[in-house]
Amino acid sequence: MSPMHLVLHGLAIKKHAGPDEIAGLIGLAPEDTARYLLTATAGGRAVEANGKYLLSPLARVALESDYSRHYGELRENADFFAAYEAFERINVQLKALITDWQTMEVGGERVANDHGNAEYDAKLIDRLGDMHERADAILKRLAAGLPRLDYYRRHLLAALERAEDGAIEWVSDAKIESYHTLWFELHEDLLRIVGRTRVE
Repeated sequence: MSPMHLVLHGLAIKKHAGPDEIAGLIGLAPEDTARYLLTATAGGRAVEANGKYLLSPLARVALESDYSRHYGELRENADFFAAYEAFERINVQLKALITDWQTMEVGGERVANDHGNAEYDAKLIDRLGDMHERADAILKRLAAGLPRLDYYRRHLLAALERAEDGAIEWVSDAKIESYHTLWFELHEDLLRIVGRTRVE
């Protein structure tokens, strides 16, 4: 698989990111990632603004047509696909948990969770920990088929541990590599690998 494909794929996952943010995800050195991003920008495949990069519309279309070529063999791998389907099942549980994290029931109505109830939040972080234990076995199977996916496994655990230590922003804050942010990116990565689209 070409480094340029990986860099463009990393941009598709991260949406708006710098070389350091993309490098870890795709398994390239930051300096190599930066060099490929400059080449992509010069060739019209990426757009740079203030050190952050975006895929150009034409590059996005070209990238999507490349996935079947790069991941055709993996799509035929029964073990990988079974792990992906197991991920989709646990993804439903995570979405429900995040809904409970962002809202809570008060007087029979769902209202925004202002995180003023530490006991409520602690129970949800415990639930997240239990779910992560089940998810980790799935992530291990996915990484066995595609080693770079271990990035998510390591970083999801780190985000969970920070949340368990009291830094609750690591559950779902979109501005950092929180558990939910990483999970959303992993889901997008897997959908591209197996050739499916996200169902909202």
